[in-house]
Order: sequence, then C-alpha cells, then structure tokens
Amino acid sequence: MPIAPKNVLVTGAAGFIGSHLCDRLISDGHNVIGLDNLSSGHVDNLPSDFDLRVSDIRDDELKVVIADLRPDLVFHLAAQISVSVSAREPEFDADVNIKGSLNLLEGLRSAGLDQSRLVYVTSGGTAYGAPEILPATEIAPVRPLSPYGVSKLVVEQYLTVYQKLAGISYAIVRLANIYGPRQDPHGEAGVVAIFSRAMLNKSSMQIFGDGTDERDYVYVSDVVDAVVKAGYSDLTGPYNVGTGFGTSTNRIFEELANRTEHSEAAVHAPARLGDIKKIALDSSKAKRELGWEPKISLEEGLKRTVEWFKKNP
Repeated sequence: MPIAPKNVLVTGAAGFIGSHLCDRLISDGHNVIGLDNLSSGHVDNLPSDFDLRVSDIRDDELKVVIADLRPDLVFHLAAQISVSVSAREPEFDADVNIKGSLNLLEGLRSAGLDQSRLVYVTSGGTAYGAPEILPATEIAPVRPLSPYGVSKLVVEQYLTVYQKLAGISYAIVRLANIYGPRQDPHGEAGVVAIFSRAMLNKSSMQIFGDGTDERDYVYVSDVVDAVVKAGYSDLTGPYNVGTGFGTSTNRIFEELANRTEHSEAAVHAPARLGDIKKIALDSSKAKRELGWEPKISLEEGLKRTVEWFKKNP
C-alpha cells in the first residue's frame, strides 16, 4: 500500500544494498538523501542526480544533514562490515559501528526528531553465531563469534535505550547472506560476487575451508522489500530476513561454474577466524507481521547476478 512521500535519509547509500534501497525509495516517491564515505560504496551505483553527501557516519556532517533534512525515515546501513578486519582491528570496528551509530542517534535526538522512524540493518549470521537449532529464529541466543558481531549487537541494545531517551521509533532487520547485481567482487564481498567475476575473467579462486560451510542466500531485491516494509510499519522486530535454507560454498561454486562455463577447480585455503560454519534464518516472523517472504529462488537469483556481471565487466 503506497504511503505519503517522506524525507528519507539512507546511510551507506552508495553501497550494494544501500543503492538498491535508494532506487526503491525514489520509485516510491520519497525525497531521498544519502550519506556514504565511499570507502566501499561507489557513486556509479546511484542515479546521476542523486543527492549524496560524501561523509563518514562519525563526522559532525551527519548531524548537519539530519538537522537540515529532518528525516521522517532513516535507514541505517553504513558500517564496517569485514569480519576479518574486526578480528584484526576490533577498536576500529567498534569506532565505526558503535560510535558512528551513536552519532546518528544523537543527531536525531538533538534535532528533536521524536517522530522519526529508524530501520537498523544488521547481520543475522553474526548475531546468532553458531545456533544449536537451524534455521535460527529471533529468540535464538545471540552469541557473536567476532568483534563485528558484537559491535552490531551493541547498537541493537542502544536502540532500546534511545527509544526511551528520545522517543525514536525503530525496527531491527537481521539479514542473511545477500547477493545480486552491484555487489563488489573485491575484498571480502560475498562469494557469489567474487566467484562470478573471477569465473568470467577466467581467474583462479580459493575457498576458505573445505567448502561445506553453509549460508542462507537471499536476493537483494527481496532484502530491500523487507527493509522497506519494516520502515513503513510501526513494529520493532527484530526481523530475520532469509530463506530458511543453508547452501554450501561448494554448491554455490558449482552452480556459478555451470552458468559461466568455468572448468578450473577452486583452491582450498584455511578457514578464516570468526567465520560461521552453518547458518540459516527463519523468517516466519517477518512473514507473519510484515507480510514479507522471499520471491526470488537461488537459481533465478544466480542467473540474474551472472547476467549483470557479464554486462558490467
């Protein structure tokens, strides 16, 4: 159901998920301003006339943007997202993820925006760690295995406090493993993007561990739909967003190899510290309360992703 146009702020707007979210919000008729320091996001992900403020979420510029825009809706995606970086540099991870989020919350509080709604986008896999029962529901114990998981979870707890301190309405969305067009195939991006680009370039690649580790892969347009539904509601969550099924890295490799006509075997490297062995998220709460469920199958999503990488070499 359409809602009236609103002023919307998206942090991490030039990133993979953020840019798709901005596209959706613009198509829904909202006035959207983005903030991104471009450490991992790309301006090319956004429309040429998009109002992007190039700044870090820890900077005072964020509070200026909030005071000027007075957003009705805030989607908070900006973060340090690398598990391995968080293990090497936990203070840096906390500085970005915790201090940056506090800067955002203080900006809303100092502007007196007690009618604003904030959607906090975080990682379900890192929050639950290694759940004893899969797929994990929102009542599963939160046991992060990395500093990244801890920093993201701390912000969830701050949200409950700021709801009392400043009247800020919020929703928490815990994502599974996201993939699709525009995902950066460099660094520690998702394996779908890394494998797709490497296979199309006929490059060798490595799998960390034996490849039997499992992730819950959900397509980016489905994720955006869940995030938007959470923003348009008045519900708090947290909400898991995933398919409920785990898929091994080996299977992802095989599926993509078939679609790219790649024949070279992967090289296996030691598993990375802090990585989760198996995770899948139960999204029945999101279906029940938000009316959301994934629409794009893994096969269709991988097909669309490979086609995008072919057209965007």
